[in-house]
Amino acid sequence: MCVSRRGSALVQGVRLLLVLWLWAAVGVGAPVAQAQEDADAGAAPVRFEDLPDAKVYGDFVVGPGKVELEMRPGETRTVEIRVSNRMGEARTFSLGVEDFGGSQDVRQPVVLYGTQRGPYSLRDYLFPAVREIEIAHGRRAVIPVTVAIPEDAEPGGKYGSVLISVAPKPAQNASGGGAAAGTTVISRIGVLFFIKVPGEVREEGRLTDFRVKDGAALFQKGPIPFELYFENTGNVHLNPYGFIQVENMAGQVVGEQEIEPWFTLPGSRRVREVSWDRPLLIGKYTARLSLNRGYGNEVDTAQVSFWVIPYALIAGVLAALLVFFFLFRLVLVAARKRHNTANHDTFS
Repeated sequence: MCVSRRGSALVQGVRLLLVLWLWAAVGVGAPVAQAQEDADAGAAPVRFEDLPDAKVYGDFVVGPGKVELEMRPGETRTVEIRVSNRMGEARTFSLGVEDFGGSQDVRQPVVLYGTQRGPYSLRDYLFPAVREIEIAHGRRAVIPVTVAIPEDAEPGGKYGSVLISVAPKPAQNASGGGAAAGTTVISRIGVLFFIKVPGEVREEGRLTDFRVKDGAALFQKGPIPFELYFENTGNVHLNPYGFIQVENMAGQVVGEQEIEPWFTLPGSRRVREVSWDRPLLIGKYTARLSLNRGYGNEVDTAQVSFWVIPYALIAGVLAALLVFFFLFRLVLVAARKRHNTANHDTFS
């Protein structure tokens, strides 16, 4: 009897574990699966709008360029992207999804991974309402894109892009007998999705360098170009921002340049170029940078000095002074001659 009860309890325990396992398996994938089903069924319809300017520019425009969201595990949201056809005729556009990330090359802020999965992958959680759409010239398509974060998503950043592409129509042979041989160029424009899953994220980054562009220290005139180098060593993107104050040789603040936020992806380095200018620059100046790292009110400071010597202006002033001196001498010599002549006539 005791063995039978123990066996019954064991069977019930196994059943309970099986139910919990099935619930967890279904629950984790539910938002993603539902988003995929909704996208396949066209749950969020595409809208079309007339462009205010129906001129032919030979291109297409996609916006916004960047979508930034903070989403909890299991959360689903839908945003809209817009594709405007200004190519002069109806064209068919394709929508694809790729991961992207940063790089250590400061001149290449975004790297698309193509068919590969990125280290902070989002591609499996992005669902455009359509994968192909025809848009007439002078019209704009408003296309819903669903973002579905799975229940088991780890805290940190996830990055993916929706890429809109259009292939040019093949050129015709001169005889009109078909398409001409050659290379087909496909134009692609992407909307970048920056998703932050809250939790124990690692926000780490710092300013690595602040300098005048190309290391220049002497200028004839403005604008003065600066370079700010920033490195992100965390697991979520950062948006550093700040300002530059410029002081003259007397320590007086003669100008300020705001630095708008710019994104830096995890594991990457970026350079931000800003310039400052004002009329009649001359002498030595010191630029002092205050850069907020984009988290926790952490601020990096740095400074760099440079000279502005307007050679052309100085040469022009010197030339004017020489001309003035020469004319003054002529007038003085002429006056002395008249004075000497007057004295000679008097004694005569």
